Amino acid sequence: QVQLVESGGGLVQTGGSLRLTCVASGRSFSGYHMGWFRQAPGKEREFVVVMSRSGSVVHYGDSVKGRFTISRDNAKTTMYLQMNSLKPEDTAVYYCVATESYSSNIYDSNEYDYWGQGTQVTVAS
Repeated sequence: QVQLVESGGGLVQTGGSLRLTCVASGRSFSGYHMGWFRQAPGKEREFVVVMSRSGSVVHYGDSVKGRFTISRDNAKTTMYLQMNSLKPEDTAVYYCVATESYSSNIYDSNEYDYWGQGTQVTVAS
């Protein structure tokens, strides 16, 4: 198993930036595909981004393409999400997720076995 702890959320103005961090502990970090989901009040969880074990393959959700950047440091067992040009609609709780393998749909939250506790991101208009 792997344990995930997010940090870095907060309040930011429209157009601002934040960097989220997810620190993993437990089994080998490099053995997991890592990513982020988010959930806004009254809405379903939304896929944000996922990165392969090696970091060579990345898929972004359409709503964040060109604004968000995922990275990982396997030696530090840490993943980052750099969020730029933030908009009010980015307001949500952001969850770090991990899975050892996908079965079919990387955009489906059920594909991810491990979740952090979440960190709140609020973008003021």
